[in-house]
Amino acid sequence: GRELGMLDSLLSLGGLVLLWDSVEWEGRSLLKALVKKSALCGEQVHILGCEVSEEEFREGFDSDINNRLVYHDFFRDPLNWSKTEEALPGGPLGALRAICKRTDPGPVTIALDSLSWLLLHLPCTTLCQALHAVSHQDSCPGDSSPVGKVSVLGLLHEELHGPGPVGALSSLAQTEVTLGGTKGQASAHILCRRPRQRPTDQTQWFSILPDFSLDLQEGPSVESQPCSDPHIPPVSKNARARTRKCSLGSGQRGEHKSCRGW
Repeated sequence: GRELGMLDSLLSLGGLVLLWDSVEWEGRSLLKALVKKSALCGEQVHILGCEVSEEEFREGFDSDINNRLVYHDFFRDPLNWSKTEEALPGGPLGALRAICKRTDPGPVTIALDSLSWLLLHLPCTTLCQALHAVSHQDSCPGDSSPVGKVSVLGLLHEELHGPGPVGALSSLAQTEVTLGGTKGQASAHILCRRPRQRPTDQTQWFSILPDFSLDLQEGPSVESQPCSDPHIPPVSKNARARTRKCSLGSGQRGEHKSCRGW
């Protein structure tokens, strides 16, 4: 029921969804799991790739999923120095605006990999204005070609940003997901804000399967042993304390700056 519902239905209401990862707990796997879920639901899925290559992002998806993804490559030539005709005017923000203008009516998912890259290369105010416009595209009056529900997934590396940009992005987001975990098992603390409703939050445990399917789980038992997977870094007691402090907070990141930093 509800215990296994919030993470699985993360994209159902649309809007801006922030995925906060950290050095201890990477978030690209969850981003790819949500992209796969959107593709399987028949949604239009666009990827703005800035941080890793297209080949790396597509790795692990089967051909059916890859054929459904529209990839906008800003990793290979982010500033369009090669002056190719394929480049969209306006860079990543121009591509972001163009995605909604040229899509047919229907639900759209836009994955930003990563929003941290955009925030480090673009003015925060300009980026926030673009994110607000795109994530509210389905409710903008006077749009000549309105689309259906729009979900924008933004992957953010929380150690890289100060309180100002963090607060600005949090104020725009309908949903924030903070990744953490313990004993080698990942968790997602989910904070949802909806108009005229009280914010709701929930912590869910999960794992990502090799094909990037999302496997929702119960929390780790007291007897469980630390994971021996060499790809999952061990989490120190201090790191766990920082994770708990972030996860159990009110959702206002400005209150917990001690959990941010290398």
